[in-house]
Amino acid sequence: MANKNYLFTSESVSEGHPDKVCDRISDMVVDTYLSKDPVSRVACETLTTTNKVVLAGETRGPKLDKEELINQVRKCIKDIGYDQKGFSWKTADIETHLHEQSSDIAMGVDSKENKDEGAGDQGIMFGYACRETEDLMPAPIHYSHKILRLMAEDRKKEYLKGIEPDSKSQVTMLYDHGKPLKVTSVVISTQHSKDLNQDQVRELIIPYIKKSIPEKFLQDLNPKEIYINPTGQFIIGGPDGDTGLTGRKIIVDTYGGAAPHGGGAFSGKDPTKVDRSAAYAARYLAKNIVSSGVSEKCLIQLAYAIGVSKPLSIFIKLDDGNEDKIENVKKIIDENFDLTPRGIREMLSLNNPIYQITSAYGHFGRKPTNKGEFSWEKTDKANLFKL
Repeated sequence: MANKNYLFTSESVSEGHPDKVCDRISDMVVDTYLSKDPVSRVACETLTTTNKVVLAGETRGPKLDKEELINQVRKCIKDIGYDQKGFSWKTADIETHLHEQSSDIAMGVDSKENKDEGAGDQGIMFGYACRETEDLMPAPIHYSHKILRLMAEDRKKEYLKGIEPDSKSQVTMLYDHGKPLKVTSVVISTQHSKDLNQDQVRELIIPYIKKSIPEKFLQDLNPKEIYINPTGQFIIGGPDGDTGLTGRKIIVDTYGGAAPHGGGAFSGKDPTKVDRSAAYAARYLAKNIVSSGVSEKCLIQLAYAIGVSKPLSIFIKLDDGNEDKIENVKKIIDENFDLTPRGIREMLSLNNPIYQITSAYGHFGRKPTNKGEFSWEKTDKANLFKL
């Protein structure tokens, strides 16, 4: 029996967090290849540390000039906002160690003799949606992202002076019978200039909590449960303060722990990798199901095998557990959605350079753009699922 009342917490990290710097650079590499050839294959990992960036991985597609790629890395770092002694877009030492994709992997993925191409690897992917926010996302991760996103926007416009790129947030909410009732604590840690003391940092940051979270959730929040830089000053941050790696923030990237996550990260992977594309497809399905009104919540799992085109299994969980309803939903999916790797890419137009924007503040719960970004957030198939 589920608990009637419980606390649930999710965290987010900003685009200046060392791991997110790596995700941004890896997704830039994906976008760069896809912009030149939409059938490029990319699996790029990035490491950052004090004034150093290292790229490694496998690619198949156009030959990229190494200096052009290094310049693109610098543009990423500049846009994030790093021009510090310990990590600067101007002076960082950047190494690239990208090489040709393994022929064994290519053999399992490429289509042959009119047979649809197989998945790029085995694995399980999850999609989730719920009615806790208008974007059909769990409330704690939604608000954690929003706080940092608004801070970053104002920092780049120079409205938020003295605050540096590396930040983290955490929101805890009390749930009553599965619905968010109120916020019980907020934690924000942010890098700042040496000219600001902690009282000044707190004064600058508190308004972003109020801008990001509806008043109905904040009215009972004890000010003592708002923790701003709880360890004290945070001057040394970013890759100078901690090493970063691609793919280490997968729960931040998805549902904040409110739903399971499959085995793979997203960033740095072209859309033939089902770790990425099938997770987007699963979210697309779950969001349209919830948007239709069939269920308040929906969890979907897809499973794939390397070299095999169709998913091995499709698992669906709705909020009321009605088996007849689940069978009807599965039938609709089977009849209307092509969940092969190629089918997913065509359905969501994934062979485009649309991935850098996904690298921070979540891959889900975002607004689709006229550039094709976040196509998996559309609810254009909701009518299919209406009873």
